[in-house]
Amino acid sequence: MQKKQSKHTDRVSNPISDFFSSPMAGGIILIVASLAAIIVANSPLGESYSQLLKTKVIGLSIEHWVNDALMAIFFMFVGLEIKRELLVGQLATWSQRALPGFAAVGGMLVPALIYVCFNIGNEETIGGWAIPAATDIAFALGVLALLGNRVPVSLKIFLSALAILDDMGAVLIIAIFYTADISLLMLAGALSMTAILFILNRSGVTRLLPYILVGFVLWFFMLQSGVHATIAGILLAFFIPLRVNKTEKPVPLERLEHAVNPWVTFFILPLFGFANAGVALSGLTLDDLLSPVPVGVALGLFFGKQVGIFGLALLAVLCGLAKRPDHSSWLQIYGISILCGIGFTMSLFIGNLAFVGNQLLIDEVKIGVLLGSILAALAGSLILRFSPSRQSK
Repeated sequence: MQKKQSKHTDRVSNPISDFFSSPMAGGIILIVASLAAIIVANSPLGESYSQLLKTKVIGLSIEHWVNDALMAIFFMFVGLEIKRELLVGQLATWSQRALPGFAAVGGMLVPALIYVCFNIGNEETIGGWAIPAATDIAFALGVLALLGNRVPVSLKIFLSALAILDDMGAVLIIAIFYTADISLLMLAGALSMTAILFILNRSGVTRLLPYILVGFVLWFFMLQSGVHATIAGILLAFFIPLRVNKTEKPVPLERLEHAVNPWVTFFILPLFGFANAGVALSGLTLDDLLSPVPVGVALGLFFGKQVGIFGLALLAVLCGLAKRPDHSSWLQIYGISILCGIGFTMSLFIGNLAFVGNQLLIDEVKIGVLLGSILAALAGSLILRFSPSRQSK
């Protein structure tokens, strides 16, 4: 009995397994990969780094494989989370959706308005209005994990629900506003694949392989249609069955989510960070750094998120439309609002879509995203660290 307990203790105390099973692991690895990209881009290897990303493999550059193919898997994972939370999770009822819903709306509108204020009248840059509207859930939850018991569970749930609704908004924005010229033939092919997914779902098919095969064809049609290919991942996720007969455990959605999670966390997102965060600072002037794009993005993330999220959350509670999370203070909610200014992954992704082919503007987006996200992470974590840990009201 003692030997078994000793083995169990050794297994639990293994620092490597402890790290990879912790909520902060994905965020830390993403940070390391992004820092590595910045270092490489500003080293003698910078030109090789740039050329590597442009290298063609089976018709697409490595950068496009990362952003259009691997990120489709990331969006599928996001879609699985959204579906689960809306049907059986933290967003299953209207009362659960109320506070994060109002907060998410404010957290998208105000940052976008701040960006527009700095770029209004500039046709070349105004299209980046949605860049500061997104929250990076992996980073934000990673920072919360570092704070441990200083943050009540109700606020972690609030942040998760808010970020999921935020992701829904970002997906809609990408689908509606960031599409190229539409090929009706390819779009018809994508719609036919979507119809097949619907039939599979309604027919009670629970094997994942048919969904994955149809999803791959759907991705190809989306890639060729002009609608961004990552939308295929979201559509596929929405048709993966969540409720099946009681004898099947876990359900198909949970099986796929569990299988994809480590690949997204430890491979796809770090690779995305390495491929997209690298910015060569040597080619940028002070005017570039203080131009409307990086300033609008940074201030949108840092100030826009906290004003929009906290303002609408406070208004919703005062008007009786929602209630404050249990055992939380307004100061803690304000800290969460600031923390939502970490917009890394989705903001960089939207920036690439907004300024396709304009490397200078894409580099300016990277600077704005990095600056705004760092400020939000530091300020939000400090407020949460030193605010009262629990309140009964």
